[in-house]
Amino acid sequence: MDIAARPELAGTFGMVSATHWIGAQAGMAMLERGGNAFDAAAAAGFALQSAEPQQNGPGGDMTLIFAVPGSEPQVLCAQGTAPAGADIEAFRALGLRHVPGTGLLAAAVPGSTVGWLTLLADHGTLPLAEILVPALSVVERGLPISAGLAAVLARMAPHFLAHWPASAAVYAPDGVPLPAGSLLRNPALAHTWRRLIDAESRARAGGASRAASIGAVVREWTEGFVAESIDAFCRMPQRDSSGRAHAGLLTAADLAQWRPHYEPTVSSDFRGQTVHKCGFWSQGPVFLQQLALLDEIPGFGAGLLAPGTEGYVHAVLEATKLALADRDAWYGDGPGVPARELLSREYAAERARLIGETASLDLRPGSPGGRAPRLPDLVVRGDFDAAGVNGLGEPNAVRALLEAAALPDRQGRARTDTVHIDVVDQWGNMVTATPSGGWLSSSPVIPELGFPLGTRLQMSWLEEGLPNSLAPGRRPRTTLSPTLVTRGGEAVMAFGSPGGDQQDQWQAHFFLDVALRGAGLQEAIDAPAFHSVHSPSSFYPHERQPGVALLEGRFEGGAVDALRRRGHRVGVAGDWAIGRLCAVSREPSTAILRAGANPRGMTGYAAGR
Repeated sequence: MDIAARPELAGTFGMVSATHWIGAQAGMAMLERGGNAFDAAAAAGFALQSAEPQQNGPGGDMTLIFAVPGSEPQVLCAQGTAPAGADIEAFRALGLRHVPGTGLLAAAVPGSTVGWLTLLADHGTLPLAEILVPALSVVERGLPISAGLAAVLARMAPHFLAHWPASAAVYAPDGVPLPAGSLLRNPALAHTWRRLIDAESRARAGGASRAASIGAVVREWTEGFVAESIDAFCRMPQRDSSGRAHAGLLTAADLAQWRPHYEPTVSSDFRGQTVHKCGFWSQGPVFLQQLALLDEIPGFGAGLLAPGTEGYVHAVLEATKLALADRDAWYGDGPGVPARELLSREYAAERARLIGETASLDLRPGSPGGRAPRLPDLVVRGDFDAAGVNGLGEPNAVRALLEAAALPDRQGRARTDTVHIDVVDQWGNMVTATPSGGWLSSSPVIPELGFPLGTRLQMSWLEEGLPNSLAPGRRPRTTLSPTLVTRGGEAVMAFGSPGGDQQDQWQAHFFLDVALRGAGLQEAIDAPAFHSVHSPSSFYPHERQPGVALLEGRFEGGAVDALRRRGHRVGVAGDWAIGRLCAVSREPSTAILRAGANPRGMTGYAAGR
């Protein structure tokens, strides 16, 4: 086996892995206080809202899967719905063909914070006041700004100063973006959390239980000062990626009427293990379809199709294209999703026969149950050269492609990312969560609250009759996609990654490395990574780059040249440039716990003992 870049942690007390060390430390602090995996995950989640505001925030959303010993894994859906006033006609009346990628129009009901509160009330053991200690320390005392965050602030500062003054007040005070190494503080966000803690304290003083007092905090968010501030701010037009200023559609009534909820996972078996994902309102089942397709390929996982080989990469890329094409044709929170057919063995066998020896440059959704597929109106980002990757796949060209997603244009469009948390405790509770949205580049900061709203509605289509068409009360199809694995009915592994449309690609490569060749968690995280950008982006303006794939530079043995001969339009990224995976595991026979975290970007860490 290869040598990992970091040690894989092992112990029996508890493990936390997160995309920033503050999250891992916050979660571990709760375990050391006697809390469980749910307390730890919530503390990590709030801490990441403070430490990585370019990746997530209190106004964002979240998907989460958890397992309690003796029970089936469950999903906690904290993906908010479209507001009551958000229908296709409302956007068409504004002359829009797509939901903007920034600003107020794209705001769904913010779900992440209420999701963490719901998890705490139902499954945690510690009060919110303790859970928020690490997060409050960051926003009150300050945290040195990382190079990555500083780069985002430098790119966004002109837009903040020109159009979003409340954001500039936090991130570019005195007209200058905060540089790397300086302290980031957010007094308004600290004040918001202090007011929520006060709501909990008042409820406890009145004799409420721990769970009921957290319920009082939920009401303060959904019906109290938070909802009132959001409502008032959404009535004030703000510049968005359309190039114009628009008011939002979200109201206090929308917040009051929505709550997170629990639902079963969607799952399938792969070589002795059961993989659990969120439902077809997310892209999670793409992972299951990838596995089913690959399992139909004779000899997959060994010999010329072993992990890391050119044949393996080709097969995975082609299976991914087919699964993502089905996502774009069939997935959504709307009616008529053919879930059973999409995950059937027969359908996988039929689709796997489309995987040949050469790369496909077409979008090929299937016809589950004989239904005719329909794709939305998509944008192709020019030809291969225009995509930023030339015929030689030179590193500087690929770097332009990688960086283009994060660079704002004159309208302030900027792609950011996501965070991830995995926790397992000494009792065998396991949590995997992917919070996102509410990024500092997504929408202006609400001055009274200290955070912006999310823009998840940009993933909905302004076309009638699609499973992912925009409609009031409907969840926009999310890319947030944590994974939990069981064996013999017991939770054995949890993992996930930021990355938007790449989340279920990087996770699939990680899982296959573990499942097919027995790699350790850290070893599989560190393995050379790759992904396809052939399929349309879930994010505004939904471009696609037919046939384009990116591989880390550490691939060996002429794999890049061989893939190009097969017709893949390959770009070579940096040696450590792709993916941000986190993972934890538990071996039921020994109760040994393990954890690993991504070294790329130098922020992800695991903690445990």
